[in-house]
Amino acid sequence: MQTTPRTQRVQRTQRTGTGARASARTKTVFTFVSFVTLVSFVPTACGGRSPAGQGAQHVRIAVGGQTQMVYLPTTLAQELGLYRDEGLEVELQDFAGGAKALQALVGGSADVVSGFYDHTIQMAAEGREVVAFVSMLRFPGMILVTSPQGAATITRIEDLKGRIAGVTTAGSSSQMMLTSMLQRHGVAPDSVSITAIGSAATAVAAIERGKVDVGMMADPAFTLVTRRNPGVRVLADLRNAAGVKEAFGTSTYPGAVLYSKGDWIRANRDTTERLARAMTRTLTWMQTHTPQEIAGKMPKVFRGDDDALYLEALNSSMPMFSPDGVMAADGAEAVRTQLAGSIEKVRAATIDVSKTYTNEFIR
Repeated sequence: MQTTPRTQRVQRTQRTGTGARASARTKTVFTFVSFVTLVSFVPTACGGRSPAGQGAQHVRIAVGGQTQMVYLPTTLAQELGLYRDEGLEVELQDFAGGAKALQALVGGSADVVSGFYDHTIQMAAEGREVVAFVSMLRFPGMILVTSPQGAATITRIEDLKGRIAGVTTAGSSSQMMLTSMLQRHGVAPDSVSITAIGSAATAVAAIERGKVDVGMMADPAFTLVTRRNPGVRVLADLRNAAGVKEAFGTSTYPGAVLYSKGDWIRANRDTTERLARAMTRTLTWMQTHTPQEIAGKMPKVFRGDDDALYLEALNSSMPMFSPDGVMAADGAEAVRTQLAGSIEKVRAATIDVSKTYTNEFIR
């Protein structure tokens, strides 16, 4: 799927919702609209770093929902000037979900995806080589939450039979994780209606208005919903080890990564190494700075008018970020196991999980 970027830095694609009850095409303007309305911005260098010269390598990175905190390191690296410091001219393209970002990679309009690791395994099941080369999250960072209207009658995942559940986009990682949780709790996935609600303003609208009974959300949208609707019920919190263990029975479950086609990585090894180095430097910087300092580096358009809300969301999400960018072998296998339980093509395929990721570019 070819996509032409609207701006030099950041591209916004339009979500195409499905399902009558979850079209989520509300035009209501929320107070937090500023952090979900993306604009172009010029990254600022930090620590006296100088921008790359005219010979900088241009790289197009498709992001599966840039305002979601699960993808924060991708934007932070740009704001810290670390891409430019590594001799890269990075163009961030924002999409409504990870499935759309993957389509951009497959279609050739993006070189790299900032998306969830499970897509590499799904591609392997189809005989396509897609490889993750730096891990940004050790936990998925998503939250399964009820609507205010459904909180009284939906108290556990088993109660979702016959209900409507919202995910970012059809075929996204949020849908895959929801399907796994349904199966673990004895709920047939086809007994739950799945519909796309996006990841920010549209997701908030769908939850608050009861267009869906539950939704897979990420911060800061989730924190906004709970702040305004304290009666909503959290059914699964995948931002920390305890929540991941309860949901999937594993201590680690890698989420957002940088991945690309195997052919592209082999043809652009130096560029891949520079990207990995910029990202690991970003993750290290995050480990040595406070959430307040991290939030202060993010674009105001992402933080919105309520800095306290954004900081609260970031504080709750800090455990999910990888400290070093390394993909753990047991984490990769845990993802494959969960996908095999819910996706027939993965279950039927013989997949060498070690070929869906590499740590060779992590220094």
